[in-house]
Amino acid sequence: MLAAALALSWVTFVAQASPVSELPWKFGPTKVQVGPQATLDVPKGYAFLDPEGTKRLNVLMENPPDQTDTYTLAPEDMAWTAFFDYDDIGYVKDDEKLDADDILKNVREGTEQSNKERRSRGWDTLTLIGWKNPPKYDNEFKSLAWSFIARNDKAQTEVVNYNARILGRSGVMNVVLVADPDGLATAVNQFKGTMGGFAFAPGQAYTDFHSGDKVAEYGLAALITGGVAAVAAKKGFFAIIGTFLAAAWKFILIGFAALGGAIKRLFGRKA
Repeated sequence: MLAAALALSWVTFVAQASPVSELPWKFGPTKVQVGPQATLDVPKGYAFLDPEGTKRLNVLMENPPDQTDTYTLAPEDMAWTAFFDYDDIGYVKDDEKLDADDILKNVREGTEQSNKERRSRGWDTLTLIGWKNPPKYDNEFKSLAWSFIARNDKAQTEVVNYNARILGRSGVMNVVLVADPDGLATAVNQFKGTMGGFAFAPGQAYTDFHSGDKVAEYGLAALITGGVAAVAAKKGFFAIIGTFLAAAWKFILIGFAALGGAIKRLFGRKA
């Protein structure tokens, strides 16, 4: 699943800005594969990392290891960062009503599970404050979106993670966009502007579903609370998967906007 976790302090990350610029970024305009399931047209002014590059980025940001291939999209000033990964869970029925209060309760429980992993690694823990925007399903584009506000318990800094789930015929493309709270609206608008170039592979769009295709075991709410982890919890297996961190329970707490100028200069030299 998609990785994002507590990140480094501002001073430490600035010191590591050069390693970030040395990652194998692909600069737009270019067309890239987001796994075998989808493609993305990366516009000019944006950069993209494949799974190997994203793993290296995660190490620099002290992110927990991913269980699946994850891809990174960011503007060259790094004002925000979006992480993509695909989950081949099958066709998710979109007829479920969403209970925002119940979902928030479950995600808080998941956050506490992820804090155990953070403590074991010596990283800062976080507190989930609540919704920035409660979940909303777009029936036209077959996508679910929401955003949480979280706080770094040590630094007492806040960040917003904007989440989107794009439904396909055989699974779901998971997206987590990380931005400074003050810059969220701009970041989301810019991100949405890039998604005009996103497309599932031929025959894999949500509307291509046929009778007999694999259907997911869960609906829209579980896409927020952790998917397979949520199902396992209901079946009493949560203790077994306590170290399995769902994407919705991971956050990056770092002010990318404050670093933008330095990283953009480095990207300029790299490009």
